[in-house]
Amino acid sequence: MRDDTDFAGRHVLVVGGSSGIGNGIAHGFRIRGAEVHVWGTRPAASDYDPGEGSDLAGLGYSCVDVGDRAAIEATAAPFGALDVLILCQGTVVYGRGEFEPDGWDRVMAVNLDSLVHIARKFRGQLAQSRGSIIIVSSVSGLRGNIGNPAYAASKAGAISLTKSLGQAFASDGIRVNGLAPGLVDTKLTKATTSHPERLEKSLDSIPQRRMGTPGDMAGAAIFLASPLASYVTGHTLVVDGGLTL
Repeated sequence: MRDDTDFAGRHVLVVGGSSGIGNGIAHGFRIRGAEVHVWGTRPAASDYDPGEGSDLAGLGYSCVDVGDRAAIEATAAPFGALDVLILCQGTVVYGRGEFEPDGWDRVMAVNLDSLVHIARKFRGQLAQSRGSIIIVSSVSGLRGNIGNPAYAASKAGAISLTKSLGQAFASDGIRVNGLAPGLVDTKLTKATTSHPERLEKSLDSIPQRRMGTPGDMAGAAIFLASPLASYVTGHTLVVDGGLTL
């Protein structure tokens, strides 16, 4: 019997796959047989600490500043063929820094602008394989965020972009979908998860009464990239334990 979640022989690139959600997604595909390469921000894979949620064993690695379009263009494709592109890059500026021009520009460059630049870079390879793009946004893109306007706006833009690229790339046989995580314990959410009172308040608002895990997000990504979702295009799957209900 055919296993639609078997990715043996497939090639997967996870942008932002060096830690957190992206790293969980990368290993989700790896353990299902895919050859997986990740883009991260540190000079070498050895610069990542497993204690910080980074496990690069069995993964290829490239250092790319996706906030710099020239760096994206200059980086060699990791494979001769590409089947799945996961766009999981993200940054945030705390302390109300996103209200300032530099903070706003940096967050938008990484969280939104780079999505287009990378999707365009790999469109040809994905068309050849009739592959899939998955854009990881956030439930912050579905509502306001009083302290992080650029983060929320960029994630709302990512959700809209998923629809637009889904339309634009469908003629190439490329399916574009997304997933919007809720609260997951990663470097970007430490402002909440490392403070017991804030964490307790957040958990009270989640019907499942727990944070999500990178593995939860991997399951959603694997579904969206698999033949099980062959008629799903332009959709962002909310994976939040019921937080936005």
